Amino acid sequence: MLTKAVANYIRVSPTKARLIADLIRGKSVGEALSILQFSPQAAARPIAKVLRSAVANAEHNHQVRSFEDLRVGAYIDPGPSLKRIQPRAMGRAFHIRHRTSHITVTLTQPPVAPPRAPAATAGGGRGAGRAPGKDRAAGAGPAGKRAGAKAGRARSA
Repeated sequence: MLTKAVANYIRVSPTKARLIADLIRGKSVGEALSILQFSPQAAARPIAKVLRSAVANAEHNHQVRSFEDLRVGAYIDPGPSLKRIQPRAMGRAFHIRHRTSHITVTLTQPPVAPPRAPAATAGGGRGAGRAPGKDRAAGAGPAGKRAGAKAGRARSA
């Protein structure tokens, strides 16, 4: 089950809103709301509003009664920028961009994994799947080759 709520054209910078969205992503609904309630950033209020809307959508559309198991997903997309001009000295003009955000909050239930049966091993423990004749102690592999080469040089000298 996936429940979604969207708020478009919110007058907060997407980079600042993403900092708050990263705080609540993957948390439960109650934990996310408490984080947003005590967060001093301005972007926390509109994100909390969208989260409460997603909870209402889950309750109304999917008849969800328990919100402890729902996980929050939040992502922020940039909206259009409002462009303004700031007059400066000597006839210059600076451009000011008031950025907007599209805030999307999703609520999902984590998948419930079925209980797993203990795996049966054929032949037992570690290294049972190795090919025959490939023994590490006999100098196979890079470490064995180097050790043998060093030993050969030492004998010839």
